[in-house]
Amino acid sequence: MSILFKKSKRRRSRMSIKEERTAYLYLIPAFMGLTFITYLPLLGVFGISFFEWKGISAPRFNGLDNYIKLFTRDHFFIDSIKVTVYFSLIAVLGSMIYSLFIAMLLNRKIPARGFFRAIFYVPYVLPATAVYIGWSWLYETNFGLFNYLLTKIGLNRVQFLASSKLVVPSLAVISVWLSGNLIVIFLAGLQNVPRIYHEAAEIDGANSWQRFRHITIPCMTPIIFYNLLMSLVTNMQIVVPALSITNGGPGNASMFMTYLMYRYAFLSNQIGYACAISFIFFLIIAIFTGILFATSKAWIFYEGGD
Repeated sequence: MSILFKKSKRRRSRMSIKEERTAYLYLIPAFMGLTFITYLPLLGVFGISFFEWKGISAPRFNGLDNYIKLFTRDHFFIDSIKVTVYFSLIAVLGSMIYSLFIAMLLNRKIPARGFFRAIFYVPYVLPATAVYIGWSWLYETNFGLFNYLLTKIGLNRVQFLASSKLVVPSLAVISVWLSGNLIVIFLAGLQNVPRIYHEAAEIDGANSWQRFRHITIPCMTPIIFYNLLMSLVTNMQIVVPALSITNGGPGNASMFMTYLMYRYAFLSNQIGYACAISFIFFLIIAIFTGILFATSKAWIFYEGGD
């Protein structure tokens, strides 16, 4: 008996070693992708940020001068941080509420449900530049559809993209409209909420709001966390509207950090300075994602977990 046990244990250990080797073999492309596409470029950006490098001229080491200039003499940089965080907060919050609301409607048994699911997903796969240019026509002050409708009901025209106070919320509305991927993920999560929980709550007399608050939301928290993380990272890296329609204006009201990097790197040829901005931007995103992960244990519910 003991001999058979030793043989089976030896056989299992050999099989496990073979499985481990196979797993490592298949992980090689992923490791190479992360190394050459993510980690090495990040180290390169960090290294270049300590140099003064203007295009074709040879780079000159200047230590921390780029970082000192960012926080002491460059008001564009501080403004870009404020604008980026402001836009991200509006866009992330709006996208989460809008996507969950639409997903709950599409989860009901309604006629042509598949058609409406496709309709709400299509904006996500459209070219982003075309979408923002199209919306800029809708926002146009004199001939845009939105202002036309406002004048028809007796209201004044609104300068959606020409006002420093309204440009960021107006662009955030477009970002919310583009969140079809979040709708699909929320919809998949809603379909996996155990129906037995709702049936038990109905028997106990819980109304729709109580079932949503105490059953749907807790069961959806892993999906909410994932969508929240993806939406945060995506919206903080926003650059298309500034490139396509606003050019960072009016004033610096839409001077996102990614657009500021683009201006310094490709318009002013200050590559080292742009790399310093890029690395600070990486740290800001890392801080926000770190806070999100650190607080997730307090509100994420896993079925069958503690």
